[in-house]
Parts: sequence; C-alpha cells; structure tokens
Amino acid sequence: MISVLKKIFGGTKHEKDVQSLKPLVLQINEEYARLSSLTDEQLRSKTHEFKALIQSRTAPLQEELSGLREQLTSQDLDHEESLAIHDRIKEIGSEEFTIIQDTLDEILPEAFAVVKETCRRLTDRKHSYDVVGQHHVWAMIPYDVQLIGGIVIHQGKISEMATGEGKTLVAVSPMYLNALSGKGVHLVTVNDYLAKRDSEWMKPVFDFLDINIGCIQSNMQPHQRHAEYSADITYGTNNEFGFDYLRDNMVSEAEDMVQRPHFFAIVDEVDSVLIDEARTPLIISGPVSHSNDQQYDQLNPRVRRLVDAQNRLVNTIVNDAEKLLQSQDKENKTQAGINLLRAYRGMPKQKKLSKLLQEPEYQKLMRDTELEYLREQGTKMSVIDEEIFYTIDEKNHQIDITEKGRELLTKVGEDPEMFVIPDITGELSMVEGTTGLTADEKQAQKDELIRRYSMRSDIIHTVHQLLRAYSLYDRDVEYVVDGGKIKIVDEFTGRILDGRRYSDGLHQAIEAKEGVTVEADTQTYATITLQNYFRLYRKLAGMTGTAETEAGEFDKIYNLDVVVIPTNREVVRKDLDDLIFRTKKEKFNAVIDEIQKLVKDGRAVLVGTTSVEVSELLSKMLKRLNVDHRVLNAKQHQHEAEIVAEAGKKGKVTIATNMAGRGTDIKLDADVKANGGLAIIGTERHDARRIDRQLRGRAGRQGDPGSSQFFLSLEDNLMRLFGGERIASVMQTFKVPEGEPIQAGMVTKSVEKAQKKVEENNFAIRKRLIEYDNVMNQQREAIYSMRRVVIQGERMKGEVTEFMEQLAGHWYDQYHEEQHIEGLKDQVRTHMLCEVEITEQEFRTMKADDCIDRIVTVAKEFLDRKEQQFGTEFMAGLERFAFLRAIDDKWREHLGVMDELKEGIHLRAYGQKDPLLEYKGEALNAFQNLFVEIQKETITAVFRFYPQQVHAPNAQPIRPQEGALNHKNVNVMNSPSLSFMGQSNKRTSTTAGMRAIKPEIEEYGHDSQDRESSTPGHTVRNSDPKVGRNDPCPCGSGKKYKQCHGQHA
Repeated sequence: MISVLKKIFGGTKHEKDVQSLKPLVLQINEEYARLSSLTDEQLRSKTHEFKALIQSRTAPLQEELSGLREQLTSQDLDHEESLAIHDRIKEIGSEEFTIIQDTLDEILPEAFAVVKETCRRLTDRKHSYDVVGQHHVWAMIPYDVQLIGGIVIHQGKISEMATGEGKTLVAVSPMYLNALSGKGVHLVTVNDYLAKRDSEWMKPVFDFLDINIGCIQSNMQPHQRHAEYSADITYGTNNEFGFDYLRDNMVSEAEDMVQRPHFFAIVDEVDSVLIDEARTPLIISGPVSHSNDQQYDQLNPRVRRLVDAQNRLVNTIVNDAEKLLQSQDKENKTQAGINLLRAYRGMPKQKKLSKLLQEPEYQKLMRDTELEYLREQGTKMSVIDEEIFYTIDEKNHQIDITEKGRELLTKVGEDPEMFVIPDITGELSMVEGTTGLTADEKQAQKDELIRRYSMRSDIIHTVHQLLRAYSLYDRDVEYVVDGGKIKIVDEFTGRILDGRRYSDGLHQAIEAKEGVTVEADTQTYATITLQNYFRLYRKLAGMTGTAETEAGEFDKIYNLDVVVIPTNREVVRKDLDDLIFRTKKEKFNAVIDEIQKLVKDGRAVLVGTTSVEVSELLSKMLKRLNVDHRVLNAKQHQHEAEIVAEAGKKGKVTIATNMAGRGTDIKLDADVKANGGLAIIGTERHDARRIDRQLRGRAGRQGDPGSSQFFLSLEDNLMRLFGGERIASVMQTFKVPEGEPIQAGMVTKSVEKAQKKVEENNFAIRKRLIEYDNVMNQQREAIYSMRRVVIQGERMKGEVTEFMEQLAGHWYDQYHEEQHIEGLKDQVRTHMLCEVEITEQEFRTMKADDCIDRIVTVAKEFLDRKEQQFGTEFMAGLERFAFLRAIDDKWREHLGVMDELKEGIHLRAYGQKDPLLEYKGEALNAFQNLFVEIQKETITAVFRFYPQQVHAPNAQPIRPQEGALNHKNVNVMNSPSLSFMGQSNKRTSTTAGMRAIKPEIEEYGHDSQDRESSTPGHTVRNSDPKVGRNDPCPCGSGKKYKQCHGQHA
C-alpha cells in the first residue's frame, strides 16, 4: 500500500528532493567533461573570473557603503541622522547578499566542475602530502551523490549522508563556491583535531585553485586568529568560533576584532553541535568579589548525614514492602503500594526496589498508588513524602527537602527556619504597615529581612546542589576524577570535556562530595548560546549521518531543511532486533557469550557502552576469560588513534564508550570482510536514536559487510524511566524464563517509542531554553551593536546629546511631581557640572520640553567650551571612551542581575504565574534600567573627565578604579549547566578607546586580558619613573612605549 502511494505522489520528500537536483548534477558533469582540455593555469584562472564577476555586480553597493561609513566617522550627525545611515547600511547588506547568492547559483555548475576536475588531476598525479603528521596520497573524485550533497549545503540545508560516504569531501565544492564572494566561509567541527585534520586533508584542492584556508586552534593568540579568519575559508570548532565572537565584543578598538561579519557556516556533525550542544551557553567569566565556595565544604557533612539517613530509611521501607507483598490481605497490599511509591520517590535507583519493580504486577501497584495520591492536584502526595527526608524527581533532575529533612539538617541551638526561604514580599509589607516606627527604623528592618533572605537562599541553594550531586550524578558515569579534578564526560560522545564545569554551584558540590579542592565562584562577563550564535550567519548549512529524526527541531529552531542523500553503494549491514533481558547481570553475561562466539567466527567486534563504568565492568569480565581486547573511554582517550587503527582486524575486540560513534573510520582487513565484517554490539540504548544510529554506522561503510545488535535490560535507565512497563508485561505474559531474552520487532519498536518520548522531552527543554535566551539575545544584540558603533570610530556627539535629553526628561519626571527643584538642580550639578537657572516658581508650571531644553542648552554650552579648550579629537575620543566604559561596566552588572533572575523565576509558577512571561517582564524592566545607568555614567564621564594638568572649575578628574578585572576564566554551560574554564584573548576593555587622547590624560583604570598574563589596573601619572622609548609601555598593552603612550611624548 505504501509503495503504491509513493508512486502516486512521486516518492517520499527526500526522494523528490534528490530527484530535483539531478539536472544540476548533469550540468556539472557536462562542464566537467569540457574542462579536461584546459591547462592548470587556465583552470586556476577560473577562480579569478568568478571573483571578478561577483565584484562587478556588487561594486555600486560597495561604493555607497564606503560613502555612508565616511559620513559616520567624519561628520557631526545628530541621533536621527545616524540611525538613518545605519538602517541603510543594513539594507545594503541584505541587497548585496541577494546579488551574491543569485550569482553563485548561476555559476554553480561550472564552479563544482572546476573542483571535480582539480580532484581528478590530483588523483591522476598521485599527489602526496602530510595530514596531521601522517603521509597521505590524494585519491578522491566526488561521486554524483557527493555533488548532490554539496548542492544541498550551498542551498542552506542539512545534508544527511550515511557514515563512510565522504562528507569531508562533500563540503569542498560549496565551500569553494561561497568563498568566491570574499566574505569568508566557516567550516565548524566538533574538536581541534578534526579541524586541523580536515583543513590539511582538503588543502591541495584549495591551494591548486588559489583559495587560501585558515584553521583556528585553541592555543592561538589574537593576531594569529585574525590572520586565520581573514582567509577565504576557516576551519574551527563551535566553541572557538563562539568565544571569539564574545571576545570581539569586549575589545576597545576595531582592529582588535578577529572575526569578520558572519556570512556562511557549514556545521559538520550538525546534530551534535546544534542539538546535543544546544543547551550549552558559551560564557566568558571572571572571579567574583565575594564567593561562597567554602559553604560547600561546611555543609557537606550535614548533607552526607542526610543522604545516609535517607539510604537507611529507604532500605527499611523496601524490606517492609517486600514482606507485605507476600501477603494476600488487601490492606497489606495497599500499604505495600504506599511503601513502593515512597521508596521510589526517595531513592529511585535503589537496587532491591529496581528488582521488585521488574515484576509488572508490582510496578502496576506502584503506579496505581501514585495516581491515587496525585488526585486533587497532588495535594495528597505530601502524605507520602512527609515520611522521608527528601524527594527525587529523576526525569526533571529536581530534589525537594521535606520538613523531616530540614529538622535533621538543623543543628542544636540553630534557628529551625534556617532552611526555609522567608516570604520576603509579605514580610516587607508587614514592616511597611507597622505603626510607631520611624522611616530609618523601617529601613533597618527591611535591610535585615533582605540580608536574611539572601543568606538563607544561598544556604538552601548549596544544600540542594549537594543533594543533586549525591543523588543524581555518579562517578565514572557523568564524570570522572582525574588528578584531583572533577572532569565531565560528554553523554553524547563519551569524551572528557576538558575545562568544562557544571554551573550554578553543581560542580563545586560534586567537588565537595568527592573530597577534592572546591574551586572559587565566577561571574559572567559575556554569554551566548550556540543556538543564537549560529543564527548570526546570513546562511547556515550542515552535514551529518543522523539528522532525519530531529528534522522537526531543525526546521522550527533554525529554519533548516533536512535532505537525505542516497548512498553511493548499497548498505548491506544486518541490523538485528534488540535482545531484552530482565536484569543487567543477565544482559552482560549474554554480551560476553556473544563476543566469544563472534571472535571464534573470525569477526572484528566493537562493543558500545554508554558510560566509563560499564566499559570497565565488561573489560574485567573479559579479562577473567582471557579474551584479548582494548578499551577506549574517557580515561584511555590518549590511545584512541592506535586502538581505532587495530579495531578492524580479525579477532580484535574493542570496548568503547560513545567516543567511537562519530568520525571513527574503522578499516577492515580482508579476513574480517570474508567472515561477515565488523560486528557492533550495543550494551544499552541511548536517550537519542541518533547516537544509536551513529554506533551502528561504524559497520557497513561503503558496501562493507557487518551487523549490529543491541542488548538491553529492564534495569537500563531508558527502560526504567520511559518504557519498561509494557515490555515487562510482555515478558510476564509469555512467561519468559530467567536468563532468556525476548526478541521481536514489536519490542524494538517499543524501545524506539521510549526514545521518542525522551527526545520530545529534551526538545521541549531546548525550546524553553531558547525562549528564555531570546530575551537575552535581543538585549545582547542591542548592546553589541552599540559597542560596534563606538569602536568603529564614529563620532558620538549626537548620542551624547540624545542621552542628555533623556536624562533631563527622567529627572523632570522624578522631581516635578514633588516640586523638588533643588533635587533636579543637584542631579544636573552632579552629572553635568552645570548650573541651570530655574526658579522654584517657574518649575511649578514648567512643561517637560521647556525644562529639558533649558538643561540641554547649558550642558551643550559647557561641552562646546570644553571642545574649544581641548580640541575636537580629544572630545571625540572622550565620548567613545566614556560610552564604551559605561556599556561594559553596566552590561556586566546586568548579566549578574539576569543570572539571579533566571535562577529563581521558576518559583513564580507556585503563584499560578507563567515564569516565562514573568521573566520577560522583569528582563524588560532591568534592561530599561540598564539604559538609564549607561546614559548616566556616559554623561558623567564626558562632563567630568579632564586632562590631568588642567583643573576645571567645579570639576575633579575621575580617579581610577582599584583592581581592574581579570578576564582569564572562560566558561561554557550545559544542561543541567556546564561551564568551560579556558583563557580569553588579549583584550583591552576601555583604555584603548582613549588612544586618540594624549597620554597625560588620567584614565579610569586599565584592564588588560591576556592568554598568558593579566596586568592589574593602574593610573598613568606624570610622577611615574621615567620610561625608556624602547621599554614596555607601563599601560600593560605589551607594546613598546614609543609605539603606544609615548608616541606623543
């Protein structure tokens, strides 16, 4: 029936997609046939012809753009004129992009043919070269299916190609085509090694065609990065691209930026980067002024005592339940159900409980009891929970402490309310309504309430994170301990995420749990999610072997279509139905038996595990039986290349975590091919079907034989949480003997349904995350746009005037209602150093516009006199410096406010309010306040900042701030929040903006961020010791004095 419908409607979507591209492939091959007669120089000259065509079509727009930029930097424009020019610049960008894309579509057949002909010539000549230290001979010419994949990528879609189909070569044609625009193409990979390998591997093609390529590596300095990003094509990892974007928005001069505008990105393993890493914000952070890291060590003994008490209690409850289940009495059965539910809510992973719940009858009893107590909106569930110390919600990663738990945590003599957050709103209202108190006494009581609220919030947060560390995070599963450090294991790849840290104090909680040094807190300086970073590109595309299952998410979040490309050769791998056992013990024994059988048959075996713990367990079992094998996991990753090279030989057994899932090409020897190829054994289904497909894809590459089969148990996390009841019921119905598996297509489909549930749940989490981050993204784009305007050297006089008007209006609103003219005058004196002549009588009837005009007039006169005294260059530099400093300082504070807001906003749900709507409202208010603060600080600096030797009346130079920030810590967060500890590029946050001002200016402070060192802030004073012209500049820039602040001396 399905085949008939396909014929009627012309096939599936993917078949139609591929069919529509075949005429283009025919054109490419026709052009390819004509190119063989060209000399190398004639073929190479095609690149210059293509570039010249694009440049000729975009030249008028480029001329207009240059003229507009000249106006911005050379003319005194008011705020409205500046906005109009910026709007036109955006329009030009869109018009230029459309012209470029139309031209690229026009030349696509010939450009792709040029790449194919280049590959043929390199192959015929057996071109030899080195790739990451290994000798290599070029032997690749794109197949038609690879050309189709390349066209799909150029069209801004995702090309799904089976593993082993040569995706690295597929990307070359669309990269070459889009690089002709001169705008830069980024090829995004998942690690530094792949970025370096792929760039060197494909380099001969690009060298032949006069296209230069770059490669970003994590240890590069800013000037090196700038050079790599200036290339036509740049390879690098998603983290490096994202962090460089953030660092570029922390510099003070345009020449310090390393990235160009984001034109086109191709994301390799696009599902890993845009789906698996989507909950991972990139964060640049630094030390906080106050930290509560000692609290984790202080509270750890109490929490450990609480966990031990819960363990003993749950053991008792489960033992009682086991006895009650033997009884036929109805009341005993009811109590047994209560005990099972109570134990499950207190410790869902308890071993005896898991074994009991393998029986469908007992599992049904617990679920029925749960439904009974969830009635009346769950109000009865407190009866279950009040007997245990805390409850665990595994699916949502939440823990709640009960009254009984709080009593155990509280020491003798301590306030029993220590672990209860006070109702701050209610208590503040009570203080406000109290009669008989002076205003100062009320304020003192309010301050004490807020202090107590803050202290208890910190304590309760610390306790919750410690409980999560003990109850939800297992050593050698979610993380390993290596060299006294907690290192996170990526659940999708099995690799150690070097430098990453869980956020919100969770990493510190795990450090306290494991008894290693608890590291200090950090604060956010800049942040963006990968989702929003990749939305910066005008065109985005990707390639992977496993995107189809997430096609809906790619469409909804990124507006990316998925096209499944057929394989060059038919896949002959046999994918067998899953084998499902009752217990993990039965499952692992069966895996060992199957390994021994396959080795005897002369096969190569790859055993995939989901954790380090399981890989080591299987290794011990094989060692007892003297079965030769190798282990590849997060602890043995340094031997990866050697292990993979041996994995395809006869009789070889490789046990690997998900590390062996992506980009691992296992080459088979002739004997293994003859005996049936590589055998894949999966020991557990992953939450995402894509990861299982990646593991299966290690076998059967390019027409090789092979097989794959998963061995599961009802104790596996996926089965236990999302799908075990139905399968357990089937095993009960068919009376499957102990030790025997159940194998059927229906069962495999049930497992896939369970995976779909998890995928839907994870998609909902990611979708919710982006809804929250969209709020921050709009704010970030506004702030970063302002910064770019400043550092590009535009005159900010119009913005300063606009700020004066807005501040004057704000002061009028604040003081006119109270008729407090002196308050308004004080604000003008403080921020603008001016005296505005307004009498009290005038102020009573004065309109807002009149008041604003009066204030702005005297302020402008003041600034005009200042500009006459010190010059236009000085004032232009001062405006940029003041604006940039205000943006950076206030934005950093705003990020801290937003972090705190997001952390507690979910509590609004208890008040029947939508946390997202509440977050949007609070975020808008905070952002409006941020703008007012930026305006105040900018105006204050512009008016009060003077050269050191000049003593202005009624004005003092602003003194430097003590202790400039050290931006050496770089964090990346992931669900439940990760952070990445690295080093940021050398960046100067404010002082570089003052280089137009003479060196005798007294600066606010100096903030130099370097990958190797960080120079503390200081004031440049005439009383400093004399500095030689060739000595390092005292400002810490790293330049010689004669090339920096000494150039005007």
